Amino acid sequence: MQSPETHPSGDTPEFVVRNRGVVRQQDTLETTPAEAVPHGRIPNTPLAASTISFLLGCLFSLSLYTYLSGGLGYWWSTYQLGFYLAAWSAFHWGEFAVTAGWNREKCSIDSFLLDNGMLYHIAHSAALVEYLITLWIKPTFKAHAYVTPIGAYNYINHCSQALMCKYSTNFSHTVAFRKRESHELVTDGVYAWFRHPSYAGFFYWAIGTQLVLQNPVSFLMFTVILWRFFNNRIKHEEGALIRFFGQAYVQYRSKVSTRIPFIP
Repeated sequence: MQSPETHPSGDTPEFVVRNRGVVRQQDTLETTPAEAVPHGRIPNTPLAASTISFLLGCLFSLSLYTYLSGGLGYWWSTYQLGFYLAAWSAFHWGEFAVTAGWNREKCSIDSFLLDNGMLYHIAHSAALVEYLITLWIKPTFKAHAYVTPIGAYNYINHCSQALMCKYSTNFSHTVAFRKRESHELVTDGVYAWFRHPSYAGFFYWAIGTQLVLQNPVSFLMFTVILWRFFNNRIKHEEGALIRFFGQAYVQYRSKVSTRIPFIP
């Protein structure tokens, strides 16, 4: 009986193929995080991640063109709506991209933040409905030339996703209640100005989009809902941070504000 051909390393071809299969599995794009379990409402697969990225990219490209061209000629396809949809799609794509690029062990399909709960989608849907109804009934209500640029500047000025690249090991979309070795108290850079830069960034980004659309009702709704959410989340998170870092965090908190109104 002829013995199987031996690989130079001493392994048989079957063993080599099996080993190579393991290596390939380790090198492929995975979206399973090391800690948090995905919600499960969106398939946590590379195919789902690439499909969502493609759709967000298409929406961003079309919306950016609408914004830069001043509209597409239809009553509803205004430059304001183009900026809003471009900002929305860029934000969600960017959340996944930053997590996948600099914090991969926490990356999953949930990193797109598209599964933020029903209230999140209701709020954005209500904002679109308010904008389109008002634009149809009374278009002059959307013609305040100074409001939209202020909202656009507010969005750009408070976009904080790039900041997470530098402090990726400390940042997570879910609150951590167990201290890891990689956790450290960062007080320099943007953290010298904002105690929770990602929260402040999202807060002003969201209300900025409603300034772009010139939606007074949604502006108030977004402000109240987001303020309550971040107020509660910051209280829970800072309880954990005090347990992690003790008096050092208490001193840091006394010096640096959240920069969110009425949340010290």
